[in-house]
Amino acid sequence: MRRALGFDFGTTNSLIAEATGDETRSMVFESAAGRADTMRTALSYMRNGNLGLSVEAGQAAIRQFIDNPGDCRFLQSIKTFAASPLFQATQIFAHRASFEDLMATFVDKLKTYAGPEWPEEPGRIVVGRPVAFAGATPDEALAIRRYDEALARFGFPEIHYVYEPVAAAFFFARKLTQDATVLVADFGGGTTDYSLIRFETSAGRLKATPIGHSGVGVAGDHFDFRIIDNIVSPAIGKGGTFRSFDKRLEIPSGYYANFGRWNQLSIFKTTREFQELKGLVRAADEPEKLELFIDLVDHDEGFPLYQAVSKLKMALSSEEEATFDFAPLGPAGRVSVRRADFEGWIAPELARIEEALDDVLTKTNTPAGAIDKVFLTGGTSFVPAVRRLFENRFETSRIESGGELLSIAHGLALIGQRDDITEWTA
Repeated sequence: MRRALGFDFGTTNSLIAEATGDETRSMVFESAAGRADTMRTALSYMRNGNLGLSVEAGQAAIRQFIDNPGDCRFLQSIKTFAASPLFQATQIFAHRASFEDLMATFVDKLKTYAGPEWPEEPGRIVVGRPVAFAGATPDEALAIRRYDEALARFGFPEIHYVYEPVAAAFFFARKLTQDATVLVADFGGGTTDYSLIRFETSAGRLKATPIGHSGVGVAGDHFDFRIIDNIVSPAIGKGGTFRSFDKRLEIPSGYYANFGRWNQLSIFKTTREFQELKGLVRAADEPEKLELFIDLVDHDEGFPLYQAVSKLKMALSSEEEATFDFAPLGPAGRVSVRRADFEGWIAPELARIEEALDDVLTKTNTPAGAIDKVFLTGGTSFVPAVRRLFENRFETSRIESGGELLSIAHGLALIGQRDDITEWTA
């Protein structure tokens, strides 16, 4: 069999693993930013004279963006557009790029960075997909069509889709020493997904029986939004007013929803809404705050803001109090944040994550005591409030975590080696 590839196309990070038999390894990518086996799901575009656009992905995209402030279009969290009928395309300088174009460009850069590690003859590729795509009204069929169209450009003879938590479960199940009912919770940047699976070994071969799945379009990026909404947005005018004839109206909150979500912020600068925001400055009662908002967008401070938010979240996972530090905001950009405050901000998202957990247990009629192992994967699983949702319900000895970045991709590649692959596909 040709080598099988497992592609974990993530909201925040992406990986490609390859499997030959029972062995797997992460594909290594070499770009201007060095060697890495995990790629940030990001793209940057920069004008390159008469040669058109210089495009980079992952860490190289970040470096190009930082080295050329104001001259690049930087896009991140593009996966969250996959199932959105409202997203048709974004303007990149003089070019119009659809979701399929963005995804294909990202994969093409991975192929270039992989060099000779990319298979000369494409074989089977198994792609992870969330149980529930991100977005208010996600169109699952549209997302898969877009994935298909983007990946078809690379000549793969077979494209299969497997739920991301199922792939993580397969990776985890190799460590099982006896038959077990396993609940996998996969916390990504845009979605939280659950899979409940019964694993049994018969004649030395692992057999899995899916019991149920559930998911919700809420995860780490939504926690980021709460931090921005409570710390940053008030400093750039949220809740303020402007004069319209003889009335005082509140500045539309939609501007701040765009600013607080990484995928929207990537394209906000090119929208009509941003031009409308600029027009409100003269009429605003606190014009200096809107001017700061506009400066942050014009100077592409979205990625530095992302770094500051991520640093705060990480610190609050191990400390009761930490400092949010974002210099472009001025004095308002240095704030002490208590973990208790953060947990209060994300309470609505925690409730939805727990509701999705209730959903998979209820619709499969599975009591917590019937689950032998709980496997948590994904960066958001480090948030103490998230872990408590499981510790309050399951015995601590049954909860495991690990392989937060590689479990899905390697599980997908292993599934790609099986002759019963259709039993694992979504």
